[in-house]
Parts: sequence; structure tokens; C-alpha cells
Amino acid sequence: MTHPTGGLNDIVHQRHRLGILTIAGDAARVEFTYLREALELTGGNLNRHLAVLEEAGLVTLEKGIDGRRPKTWVVITRAGRKALAAEISALEELVRRHRSQQAETTPGTKPQQG
Repeated sequence: MTHPTGGLNDIVHQRHRLGILTIAGDAARVEFTYLREALELTGGNLNRHLAVLEEAGLVTLEKGIDGRRPKTWVVITRAGRKALAAEISALEELVRRHRSQQAETTPGTKPQQG
């Protein structure tokens, strides 16, 4: 059996890109400025992470005008949702294994059944 870390995707796993995908996964689309503020990134840094995700086909960028202001919205793709779900699944398995091992090695505790 492969270790759960084998299921981690280097593109998705980077913390800012994981943040972008999880925020974008909660909405139909998310505005660039919101992401920049929520993740405490500079515009240039966010642009770089978005370029990596877009190149991988995990997000698309929509440019438009809101009133008189140019805006950029980020939309997670179907592939992005799949990659995010796989990442979360791998992380959940890591947590499950860690807790199971901790229970087995901690004196005075019983191993979890399951």
C-alpha cells in the first residue's frame, strides 16, 4: 500500500494554492482582491500562484468590468475540484493514520477499532 503522502499533489499542496482552491471551491467565482486580502498576499504573488493553477487547468480567470473598474475573477474548474478533493482525501488519510498510530503508542490507551 502506498503511503498517503503519495496522494498529495505538489501544485495543490502549496499552502497559498490550497487556499485559493478551497476559497474558489466555495463560490461560483471569487474576486482577485478578495483572494489577495484573505490570503494576505501581494498582487504579484497571487498572480504567480494563479498562473501555476491556470497552467495546470485547475482554475480559469475571467476578466471584466464591474462598474467602471476592471476586475479579475477566479473560477475553479472541474479538474480543480477533483484535485482539491483528492488532496483533502490524502490529508484526511494522513490524519487518520497519525491518530491511529498515536493511540497505539500512547501508554494507557486502546488502539482504535475499525
